[in-house]
Amino acid sequence: MSNALVPMNANEARTGDHGELIQLVSFSLDNEEYGVDVLKVREIIRMPSITRVPNTPHYVEGVINLRGKVIPIINMRRRFGLCELEYDKQTRIMVMDVEGELMGFIVDAVSEVIRISSSEIQPSPAVVTSGIDQECIAGVINQAERLLVLLDLQKMFSQDERQLFGNL
Repeated sequence: MSNALVPMNANEARTGDHGELIQLVSFSLDNEEYGVDVLKVREIIRMPSITRVPNTPHYVEGVINLRGKVIPIINMRRRFGLCELEYDKQTRIMVMDVEGELMGFIVDAVSEVIRISSSEIQPSPAVVTSGIDQECIAGVINQAERLLVLLDLQKMFSQDERQLFGNL
């Protein structure tokens, strides 16, 4: 990953329709690129041992202890219905803030922090998001030869699912 995760100043961090700059952390899943707001990312860690928890949704890998806090770990491949792969040296857990709760998301690799203008975000065509819940797609960014799907973590899980994670 290039550059450390350094938040921009308050004016740069705002998003809107007038082309303000926003920063995204890009990551890959199944050879596709995705992005999330850098301000939601708390840290990126290598794969630790994960404690399995019975009777959880299929996409919940388990929990980890991160400096005394128990954090649920979501397998993004399973969540999006993608084929599973063995974890390798590129596999990472992105610890993110989802509505005030820390959650870990297993991704194939974390790429970089990118700056874009909010005006570059386009609505996503249905074809692009065939394997992903449409609600959690905030848009698509077309940069040169790469297409990046922007995720909205708040819309990735129902209220019941978030409540379940809080009880893990």
